[in-house]
Amino acid sequence: MYLGIDIGTSELKALIVDAQGDIVATQHATLTVQRPHPHWAEQDPTLWWQACNQVMAGLRQQVPEAWAAIRGIGLSGQMHGAVLLDAAGNVLRPCILWNDTRSAAQCEALRTQHPEMMQISANMIMPGFTAPKLQWVAENEPEVFRRIDKVLLPKDYLRWRLTGRFVSEPSDAAGTLWLDVAQRDWSDTLLAITGLTRAQMPMLVEGSAVSGTLKAELASEWGLSTTVSVAGGGGDNAASAVGVGAVNPGDAFISLGTSGVIFVVNDRLQADPHAGVHAFCHALPGRWHQMSVMLSAASCLRWLCNLLSVTESQLMEEMAQLSESRLRAAPLFLPYLSGERTPHNDPDASGAFFNLRHETPRALLGYAVIEGVAFGLADGLAVLGDAQHQITQCSLTGGGARSALWAQLIADVLQLPIVTHPASASGALGAARLAWLAEGGAEREVCRKPPVQARYLPDTARGAVLQQRLRLFRELYVQQQQARTLLPA
Repeated sequence: MYLGIDIGTSELKALIVDAQGDIVATQHATLTVQRPHPHWAEQDPTLWWQACNQVMAGLRQQVPEAWAAIRGIGLSGQMHGAVLLDAAGNVLRPCILWNDTRSAAQCEALRTQHPEMMQISANMIMPGFTAPKLQWVAENEPEVFRRIDKVLLPKDYLRWRLTGRFVSEPSDAAGTLWLDVAQRDWSDTLLAITGLTRAQMPMLVEGSAVSGTLKAELASEWGLSTTVSVAGGGGDNAASAVGVGAVNPGDAFISLGTSGVIFVVNDRLQADPHAGVHAFCHALPGRWHQMSVMLSAASCLRWLCNLLSVTESQLMEEMAQLSESRLRAAPLFLPYLSGERTPHNDPDASGAFFNLRHETPRALLGYAVIEGVAFGLADGLAVLGDAQHQITQCSLTGGGARSALWAQLIADVLQLPIVTHPASASGALGAARLAWLAEGGAEREVCRKPPVQARYLPDTARGAVLQQRLRLFRELYVQQQQARTLLPA
């Protein structure tokens, strides 16, 4: 048996797979984000560990025999977060998350003063990445910065609690702006720019390699063998790619979770940092990937439902009753509730509805939100360069993949076939598969594509109508940019 743990933004998920690759059990625990100031997004790492223990206890109780047979653990997690530890292993401050945009000014300074940063890291300097966060800490919390002994990514904090070892892997490390992505190794040059050294970084192993073994006291507490290995694992999207079998060049998937991602596998580094496209290492050796990232996707629908005091399933049911003629006159929605990454790199972008009227029902607001997210994905696809022409179909994963309406809408907007898989095809499944590989599993056997649950083919006529709305969506963003210059800072 192999255990996969995925630490997301809104929940920590875990599952167990058997030697045939079938899922035996799943558990999850809810997480929350703290936003003490505008542009801030933080979480307390110690709460991740509490959630992890809660989920492990649930799995142990749910399937005790399978639990006792676990041989390896794999880790997946939200990327870019800055977990800062002192020499005694104490957390110095709450983790600054991937969707925290407070470091916009530091990004601008780094772009101006250190143009080599984009060349070596292969990525645009954006507030979501880890290095600008540390620059912000150095400038605004110097007493914290002076005490930093280790900088860890979220899943690697869990690894340290599991194994006592400071280890990361290239797919997650690529999102820090401290990695030489082509060489899959830390860059001393990049680290020095933000006043850090290699000694403050975890060592690196590949995602499918062993990073350590479970601590003896923890193994005893959890009822597991002390020989249980912990694999390198992967950043959430790279691990999800392993979970859906996106491991060969041209394989692609869309993640419709808190954020929205289009992910394409490459056999070499293909970087275009000026387009805002991420170029990262894959979780498997000798492979890389390109990724367009929008900061708010399914979280936009969650935000609207909270405002309207309606469940997502109820609002989706109401949307499904809307006629085509009503949809064509629906409001437009800009999904920039946390600013935006690809392609705008605009932390000050904001969400907006356009064309509201007294008679606008909440179902049309819901449709405008899911359409706006689909349009944001289209903007990301448009800047993927040659990679977009390699895509013949996309798997759809994440919470939003449960909606047939949303899946069909994405197929129509992108004019690409979309396929969905069982809900368990996720970062946690990819993490479990990486644990299996670390224990000697064969990639062809382990990284099989999961069964297709549903297939959505693009409608050409509907796509033409949506393209007209997409053009207006893009014009509205430009107008918003211009209007912001008139608002007080």
